[in-house]
Amino acid sequence: MPRRTRIPNVSDMDPSRRGVVAAAGMFSAALAVPVFSEGAYAAAADPVPAGRQTVRIGAGQVESVRRMTDRIADILDEFGGAHARPMAAAFLVNTVVPWLRAEATDAVRKDMWAAASDLVYLTGWMAMYERDHGTAQTYYLKALKLADRADDHLTYCRTLRGMSLQASHLGYGPLALKLADSAAEAAPKAGPRLKAFLTGQQAHATAMVGDHRRARTLLAATESAVTRADSRRESVGGYDQSAYAFHVSHVLYEGRDLQGSIGALQQALKAQPANERQGRVHFYGVLAQRQLEYGHIDAACDSWTRFLEDYEHVSSARGDEHFDTMRLRLKPHKNARAVRQLAPRIHEVARLKA
Repeated sequence: MPRRTRIPNVSDMDPSRRGVVAAAGMFSAALAVPVFSEGAYAAAADPVPAGRQTVRIGAGQVESVRRMTDRIADILDEFGGAHARPMAAAFLVNTVVPWLRAEATDAVRKDMWAAASDLVYLTGWMAMYERDHGTAQTYYLKALKLADRADDHLTYCRTLRGMSLQASHLGYGPLALKLADSAAEAAPKAGPRLKAFLTGQQAHATAMVGDHRRARTLLAATESAVTRADSRRESVGGYDQSAYAFHVSHVLYEGRDLQGSIGALQQALKAQPANERQGRVHFYGVLAQRQLEYGHIDAACDSWTRFLEDYEHVSSARGDEHFDTMRLRLKPHKNARAVRQLAPRIHEVARLKA
């Protein structure tokens, strides 16, 4: 009788259980803001354990990590983090970690650290999106360490920006601003896309602490930078007109301009690339909540209808959160015509997701 193949679950593929990151615990809002240390050098590599057979890596292995990171980012956009994150974790554990310990020239080793830091950052971002915030923070700190070793300002500041985004999601405005400002300071030679990527988050975090004048100034700098950026798509650290409009929406919402925030979200959705299904789930979820808050039940139900179209095909904890919020917030309006029309579709998707 053939042996049955055991299919691993998500926890089996979670690097926090297999040596890539330490036990994550809870998100720490008391974390000191890391500082980029100049002059990282190849001799800082972990030594190869004595007596074990090793491999020697080259530019081809570095390129493999970068291409795999791109592929995982594409899967994330289309199918959600619950599918993409285990793939990233398995690749980190089974392939990248052995390569990080392998023999290499100094130049190749630094390139591998940089490539690995991008993948670890992306995996942390997915953990954040899946509301596994302690694990996400631990991934981010590992990504910073790798980027620092690689002397890679770009990935270092992108990771700090990711940490700021996480803090803003959790409502820690001052920490989000410290991290966003630190990210901008770590990238003094940023090109226009990276500048927009950083200043957009700075604007959001600044609005969270009530400095609306500076937030508007940062938004203007973001708009100028994103206009000057080329149209090249990046799997990690990408930024475009849709992301800019989403940041505008956040800043306006923090400034209590609910109507303006709704309009900016609608612009963000119009500019959003068609393949970014997971992002669209989030955008429509936020839009519908703000439309309902504004008193536009019909418009909110229309947005939730569009949300459901994509949510059905995406596996994402944040999508699940939006789905639960939708059902909770529609309960007081259950007799409204638009809500009654939407109810069968909600039940259908709930059954499919059970």
